[in-house]
Formats: sequence, structure tokens, C-alpha cells
Amino acid sequence: MCNQLEPNKLLAAAKGKCPQCQSGKMFKYSVIKLNKFTEMFVTCPFCGLRFELEPGYFWGAMYVSYAITTGIMLVVGALVYILFGAKAGFWGFIIPIFTVMFLSMPFTYRYARVFYLHFFSPIRFNKELANKK
Repeated sequence: MCNQLEPNKLLAAAKGKCPQCQSGKMFKYSVIKLNKFTEMFVTCPFCGLRFELEPGYFWGAMYVSYAITTGIMLVVGALVYILFGAKAGFWGFIIPIFTVMFLSMPFTYRYARVFYLHFFSPIRFNKELANKK
């Protein structure tokens, strides 16, 4: 069920739960629904927390997204180098890196926002709001 308390902050973030109650979902649809994966609830359906703390708040999530994407690029590039060495050539690195980046965009978009809200905002877990309904 979507309105169930997660036992810790990292698990709540991994499941895309509200940082205040760790029970309500942040996104309306599943990540695999590609035409609607970006749609967030304005407020937590469980505790009522407004996710966008101020207008343009999630612009800061771009920096988190940049870090995640850079990490993905480095890992994929290293894997290509380990598997094929320098003989992979320019396109042997570019094609796998961009393919993985393109396929991971829905996850990167979501988790940049989730991690930004969980780890870089003033919102803290409130035990009284967790599983209150």
C-alpha cells in the first residue's frame, strides 16, 4: 500500500515517499508510465506537506541530476573500457553512454527531485504525522 511508513530516510527516499511523514507518495504515476512520469502531487496525499517549498524550488534538483548523470556516464564509460579496452573507439564509448543515459532519464529526473527534497531541504521526519490515518 502506498500510505505505509518506511523505516528509515534512505528507504523512504528510494521509494519516493514524502520526507515529512515517510508515508505518502511524491509522484502520481509509476516511472514506467513514460508519458506521465514527471507528474508530482502538489501536496503529500498523506500529511499535506507542500512539496515545492517556494516557486522554482526544484531548479536546485538540476545539480543533483547532474551529479547522478555524471556518475552514470563514468560507470558506463569504465565498464566499456574494462570490457573492450581502448579499441572500442570513440563511438564505442559514446553510443553505450548515451543509450544508458537516455534509458535512465525517467529515474534520474525523479530521484534528483526526491533526493533534493529529502537530503537538501529543511523538512524533517515528523513521527506524529507518520501512519496517522
